[in-house]
Amino acid sequence: MKNRTHIPAETPEELLNDLRHLVVEAEKMMETSVSEHSHEAMEAMRARFTAAQERLSDLYDGTKKKVAAGVRSADEAIRENPYQSLAIAAGVGVVIGLLVSRRSK
Repeated sequence: MKNRTHIPAETPEELLNDLRHLVVEAEKMMETSVSEHSHEAMEAMRARFTAAQERLSDLYDGTKKKVAAGVRSADEAIRENPYQSLAIAAGVGVVIGLLVSRRSK
């Protein structure tokens, strides 16, 4: 296992890449005898896994809050302007219908 300083992932893509690398390292360790690996290497891998779990949890919580805020905002806009909302929805439906019908021909 590489002895490198681990830099925490900042974006979801970096987090996914980090988790993939962690899985690859764990698979390599499982292929060889566990006794060949030092206690420090195993602890470092556990620490990286725990840190990745925490970052994933933080990312999930942040995304959940953003989605909930967006839903509340959309709900308020629809309740304030119901007729305009219906007109927009109908217009989008017509446009999608036209696009789908043109593709099928």
